[in-house]
Amino acid sequence: MKHIKNHWIKYVVQVVLVMLGSAVTALGLQFFLLPNHLLDGGVTGLSIIASVTTGWPVGVFLLLLNAPFVMYGYKKFGRVFAALSVVGIVTLALLTMSHVHEGFTDVPILAAVFGGLFVGVGIGVVLRYGGIIDGADTIAVLIDRVTIFSVSEAIMAINVVIISIAGFVFDWEHAFYSLIAYYVAHRAIDVMVEGLDESRSLWVVSMHVRELGKLVNELIEEPVTYIKESNPKDREPHGVMLVVITRFQEQKVKTAIRDVDPRAFMVVGKAHEVIGKVSEDSIHSNRG
Repeated sequence: MKHIKNHWIKYVVQVVLVMLGSAVTALGLQFFLLPNHLLDGGVTGLSIIASVTTGWPVGVFLLLLNAPFVMYGYKKFGRVFAALSVVGIVTLALLTMSHVHEGFTDVPILAAVFGGLFVGVGIGVVLRYGGIIDGADTIAVLIDRVTIFSVSEAIMAINVVIISIAGFVFDWEHAFYSLIAYYVAHRAIDVMVEGLDESRSLWVVSMHVRELGKLVNELIEEPVTYIKESNPKDREPHGVMLVVITRFQEQKVKTAIRDVDPRAFMVVGKAHEVIGKVSEDSIHSNRG
């Protein structure tokens, strides 16, 4: 019974946060982008263009254009995803059914930056808590499956087309400001979804991996995985180790490694998702 109650509390919290994210997105649209004839990418951008050309509210097109993507998401990701997406899209649509004619600023660059920021934060919150309010990413995934283009390339191509259309509907100056809004929103989404403290994988190739591993353990108290030990008698004598760090720890760790072994070879990559934690005991048992 307690388990069921906790599940319901979790879903209620998700619904509230998805609605909050949609409200923040609506704030960016209503008080920054729409009054200044700017737009974001994706379905939201298409909805703004359709609204300007037909005179209908943006909210109407958000409902119509996102509906196919919610249905696709239901088939691929299940009921909870679809339900949260419906909550987010309906909330955003209702909040954009009537337009605010005077925003917080009429300076295009300020409207682009702050509008993009609010829209990106809002969309990021919705994504982080299990839903979507813009289905363009679904098209990108489909393009990735049937063409040689990656998801990121497909998203970029879609939004370039949308913002190019804006150049004809509005004018090219507003289209360029819209590009700024899209970039700011894109970066804000990344921060909201992945967090400021995003993880990175650090690979180190060195003749002194044990010494470096011990240093990292002491410096940031993170376990180190030794992929290959250093052995001067081998044809390839260098050792290899892996450690997962945060972006805030990166510079400190790299500097410390350079101080011990200036010739160490390091590769830093973005760790998209880190699940679980490796203990020291498991590392030693794997070695044995």
